Amino acid sequence: MGVADIIPGVSGGTIAFITGIYDQLVDAIRSVDMNGGRKLIGLDIAGFIEHVHCRFLFFLLMGIGVAIVSMARVMNHLMTAYPVPVWSLFFGLIAASSIVVGRKVERFTAANAAFCLVGLAAGFSLVGMIPVHTPETLWFLFLCGAIAICAMILPGISGAFILLMLGKYEFVTAALKNPFVWSNLEVILVFLGGACIGIVVFSRLLHYLLSRWHGATVSVLTGLMLGAMRKVWPWKEVLESVMVRGKEHVLRAQNVLPDLNGDLWAALALMAFGAAVVFFLDRVSRHS
Repeated sequence: MGVADIIPGVSGGTIAFITGIYDQLVDAIRSVDMNGGRKLIGLDIAGFIEHVHCRFLFFLLMGIGVAIVSMARVMNHLMTAYPVPVWSLFFGLIAASSIVVGRKVERFTAANAAFCLVGLAAGFSLVGMIPVHTPETLWFLFLCGAIAICAMILPGISGAFILLMLGKYEFVTAALKNPFVWSNLEVILVFLGGACIGIVVFSRLLHYLLSRWHGATVSVLTGLMLGAMRKVWPWKEVLESVMVRGKEHVLRAQNVLPDLNGDLWAALALMAFGAAVVFFLDRVSRHS
């Protein structure tokens, strides 16, 4: 999930879905409430750990944190040096993931199909939006954290891409590369504060929707994933870009058809491999 969350266009929520921990993730986040706070204040540590699902959240967040800090630079290099192979792999992952998520719709009725189309249109439009220039003040970073974390637990919509649209992807990832410099640590802490507030509020809304209108909600999520595939199509033509800290930052690009050469077959093989990984993980999670 951590690796997925630092790539614009790939969602950590998608990884949670295909590994079978999505419902547990939402429930664990939702367990952070006032009752847990009262247990902690009353020094009922055992009760707090049980109520807030601390063990699950601890190991999950440790994995996400380690991956984000350690892989930010690696993924940035891979996406710059080998864009087509990297995007091909994730295209296969998301294509297969949309099938896995779609299977969770109990009855695919005409209404659910309509919800899926709504999600598809929303995802397709969202990933086509042009990134904007925004302030670097602490209150705006707090807001970015609250918004981006909601996308991180939604399959199909990437928190990293939301940061890109809000004009803060480069700013936040630059801080992650040197997290122990005070100015960078301040950025990270404020961003994490917004993320904590955002995820606690949004997890309750998402749990309500999944418990009350499960089929419609999963249909929308499936559509979001399908629409977001526009962003991860490997072959693109850059229409507009800008240099940020010595690196080219794409503002607008359009999808194009690939050339018929050896690179195409390598890309298709990576797509197939990504899809196979998802179906394998889904099979393992359903039998565990």
